[in-house]
Amino acid sequence: MSFSSEVREELLELKMWDNNSNLPQDEQLSRLLVRESFIKKGFINDPNKEYHLEILFKSKKKEEQVKEIISNFGIDIKETKKGSDYMLYLKDGEEISSFLALIGATKAVLKFEEIRVIKDTRNNVNRLVNCETANLNKTINAAVKQIEDIKKLKENKKFETLPDTLKELANLRLENPDLTYEELGKMLSKPIGKSGVSHRLEKISKIANEK
Repeated sequence: MSFSSEVREELLELKMWDNNSNLPQDEQLSRLLVRESFIKKGFINDPNKEYHLEILFKSKKKEEQVKEIISNFGIDIKETKKGSDYMLYLKDGEEISSFLALIGATKAVLKFEEIRVIKDTRNNVNRLVNCETANLNKTINAAVKQIEDIKKLKENKKFETLPDTLKELANLRLENPDLTYEELGKMLSKPIGKSGVSHRLEKISKIANEK
């Protein structure tokens, strides 16, 4: 059974009118109208794939009436045309969750939120991995270039003319191509920070590429 069918089935099991509700009568009627509209011509996509909820209407007047009710509950629902029908739709996960709560689909809200949390966590992990990979590639590329520059200085007999502070760092970089600036800085006879290491390596590169 699809997620949309599960939502519709849950809604059909609800009482038409809840005499024990603490909600004002007008609010109950408004929620009931939105619920009936969804049962008749509503659809919600599998949230594992993408967030999308829609309700179709034959009448523009009815679509505007339902849109006003939903908007009054603080849900920013959009409208458009779909063929000959008028359509209200949501594509934001939080807004869809609020809509399901509005129409009384409590079990669907819990399932939707569970999927949303897992999905968002997975996306955040992927973003972090991609960021870490990009940073690692940047670090590796920088180290390779620095080592090339240092070797060029040695080949051109310029290495021995470097100040002792630059020579010490250059040798450390050659011996430790995988270390970060922070780690290199701590290994110096007079430790310095990342910015200091970066500045010295830039000096080495500039000297290596001077004509």
